[in-house]
Amino acid sequence: MARQPERNLPAQALGSASDQYGAWGRRRQWHGKRAASGDNRGVNTEPSSLTTVLAKRIAEAIAQAGGWIPFDDFMRMALYEPGLGYYANSRSKFGVMPEQGSDFVTAPELSPVFGELVAAQVQDAFVHTQTSEVWEFGAGTGALAEQLLSTLGPACTRYTIVDVSGSLRLRQQERLARFGDQVQWADSLPAQMQGVVVGNEVLDAMPVKLLLRQQGIWQERGVVVGRVSEDGEDIRFAWAERATPLRPPVEPELPLEAEYLTEIHPQGEAFVATLADRITRGAVLLIDYGFGEPEYYHPQRHMGTLVCHHLHQVDSDPLVLVGLKDITAHVNFTGTAVAAQDAGMDVLGYTSQAHFLINCGLGAKLDQLEVIARSKAAKLMMEHEMGEFFKAIMLSKGVEIWEPVGFVQGDRMHRL
Repeated sequence: MARQPERNLPAQALGSASDQYGAWGRRRQWHGKRAASGDNRGVNTEPSSLTTVLAKRIAEAIAQAGGWIPFDDFMRMALYEPGLGYYANSRSKFGVMPEQGSDFVTAPELSPVFGELVAAQVQDAFVHTQTSEVWEFGAGTGALAEQLLSTLGPACTRYTIVDVSGSLRLRQQERLARFGDQVQWADSLPAQMQGVVVGNEVLDAMPVKLLLRQQGIWQERGVVVGRVSEDGEDIRFAWAERATPLRPPVEPELPLEAEYLTEIHPQGEAFVATLADRITRGAVLLIDYGFGEPEYYHPQRHMGTLVCHHLHQVDSDPLVLVGLKDITAHVNFTGTAVAAQDAGMDVLGYTSQAHFLINCGLGAKLDQLEVIARSKAAKLMMEHEMGEFFKAIMLSKGVEIWEPVGFVQGDRMHRL
């Protein structure tokens, strides 16, 4: 199976927004339609060195916190600790085959048709928002940016990438050099902004909180130091729970004695709320894998959605190989929509990636491709590949509501 996340980096400069917008413990109604830092220049990229140094850094944070940290703090350090975390180190991540040293393949990397079709939605949004700028979060290797810029041409007057990974930024700058000053990079958002925000697999890479219900009692799952070798070089982490007032937005329909593990997404929802606060006129297109709330918290999903990816293999243990593998959770799109509405945005549409791309002209594109290219592009819409697994949601702010081209058929707003 082709694993898809273009493990896109959330802008950590927005992380503090979760304190302002993170009222995730209360039930919300759907209305319809830091991480420790340090000088890591002496750390090489060999797996043993990188993992050892990062594990020591996390163990120090656990000790400073009194022996336990919530999982979202662990996940943030494992992914984004400067110079050491999975997205902050220089090791390869994106590619089709594990022989390339990669861990997963992404839609833009799989086929350039993806970006060409997303460009159709961006162009549509330009017209309705009367803007001409694109803001992309977590641009990975720059593949999507290249496809969008090539397709949009001069219609896009400025393309700003918000990404905190220095190593990925260098790759992006090399790949996008031919576009000159049309492309810019930013570490954070301005106080006000206009244009179209694009995020392909941004929300799934944002740290999540883990909640565990045992014998009817909710606890927050966190991380402790389980074992340290005599020389201090081998540190093993372990799970530990603490009582919490936090609750998922939906109580699982399972007997109280049944164990139930799930996630809540305060940082992802705060990110959406922060976008709403900064955008004066524009639209937001987010594409990711996930579900609406009824599916997300379904009893069959009683072990949650958190998974890891390493060399194109999937596992469920984020406490090992820290810094060397991706940690990700599915997106609760109902939470995304509610956070947007509560912050003053309109939700224009929600559908599967297959419907979104077909609406944007995938059929005609396939007819123009040679056999191999057509086969790769078709995976973008196949139900057992990326077509159903991924969803698209469109938001707007400061403009009249319209029907975006990518959502004219197959809208699933009723499933949020």
